Amino acid sequence: MIWKLPHREIRFPRRALVMGIVNVNDDSFSGDGTLEIDEALKLARQQAEQGADIIDVGAESARTNRAVIGVEEEIRRFKCFFERWSEVVAEALPKDEHQVWPPVLSANTWRPEVVERLLPMGVELLNDMSGLPDERNAKLCAAHGASLLIMHSVGEPKVPHVEQQWPDVMRSMERFFVEKVDMAEKAGVARDAIVLDPGIDFAKQRDDNLKVFKELDRLQQFERPVLVPVSRKTVIGEVLDLPEPTDRDAGTVALVAASLRRGAEIVRVHDVRAAWQTVRTLGSLA
Repeated sequence: MIWKLPHREIRFPRRALVMGIVNVNDDSFSGDGTLEIDEALKLARQQAEQGADIIDVGAESARTNRAVIGVEEEIRRFKCFFERWSEVVAEALPKDEHQVWPPVLSANTWRPEVVERLLPMGVELLNDMSGLPDERNAKLCAAHGASLLIMHSVGEPKVPHVEQQWPDVMRSMERFFVEKVDMAEKAGVARDAIVLDPGIDFAKQRDDNLKVFKELDRLQQFERPVLVPVSRKTVIGEVLDLPEPTDRDAGTVALVAASLRRGAEIVRVHDVRAAWQTVRTLGSLA
């Protein structure tokens, strides 16, 4: 399987990829966001040197109890980071010879008017949390040759969907990805440039999330890289009775291991060092 990026390709099977999270905002649910660009760049460099194959930058919190920020403010935050991304790459060194280098630059955003302005800034992957409600973001990715992550969800981002019920979340997810992958391809995105994300905690309740982890291997039918956002998720807090996200790193490691055992190719985390060590250790047992 090939994952096609604008100017390079990543071939699977290979060691799973670690995506590090950098929040250029001051209201991240995990408390790790910052509006200080120097601090965000420092974190990105640290994650790169700890083994991150992808750096996922977000300028707006996905928390549903926070207002949507303005388009221009979101673009400004991204731009301040992206303009200095080359500094991180120039100063950092890869963890080992298997790490993707330089790390893939990912933008975590969803509004087409923002996406249109960001993709020319060197973004390789659009991490679209909107669930691709229409073809606009797919068309923009196609125009710029960017890779597109399609996340399973329902409804508008930044709106809580706590009443959503799934008779069979995995069967619904399979139908969703058939529809959305087809939409993206018709918009011009190469199938090799698509990544799938089961959307843990998005429009899903505790049992839905656990079912997704248990049956994650069903997504292998699409023959696309599967990215699992495991880090400090609400489902971990519910299982372990841990209300504070920063207390959930041990549970995160457990879900990294479970996801990789069920076919995930990419894990999205805050604690890159722990995830890289988990991936490396499991790789030695293959």
